[in-house]
Amino acid sequence: MERVPILKIGGVLLVSIQIDLHDQSVLALQEDLAERISATGAHGVVIDISAVEIVDSFIGRMFATIASISRLFDADTVVVGMRPAVAITLVELGLTLGGVRTALDLERGMRILRVLGQESGRIPAGDPTGLEWS
Repeated sequence: MERVPILKIGGVLLVSIQIDLHDQSVLALQEDLAERISATGAHGVVIDISAVEIVDSFIGRMFATIASISRLFDADTVVVGMRPAVAITLVELGLTLGGVRTALDLERGMRILRVLGQESGRIPAGDPTGLEWS
C-alpha cells in the first residue's frame, strides 16, 4: 500500500495527496498524521488535494475526521487545491466538512494558518512567514 507523504515546514505539516485514495490509504493517513502531529507538536496541517479528481463519501468524511483529530492535538487544518468537480461532489453527497477550513491554494492556506497561529499566540506577531513557530 502506498502511503501519503507528510512533510514538516516550520510548525506546519503538509500533506500532499498525489495518489488515488482508497479506504486503507485514508485510514493509514489518519494514523500517520496523528502520530506526526503528536511527535512534532505542529500547530497547523495543510492537506493539498489539487491532484484529487474523485471523492466518495468516505474520503469526504476523512477530511472532517482529520480536522477533528488535529484539533485534539491543538492544530488547525486547511484543505487546499480543491477542484470544482470535487466541491460539487461533496455538496451532492451532503458533506459539509464541518470544522475544515479551505483555501484555493497552498499560499493562501499557509496564510490562514499563520493568522490563526498569531491570533492564538502560537506564532510570534513579528514572524511574517509563520515558519519560525513551533
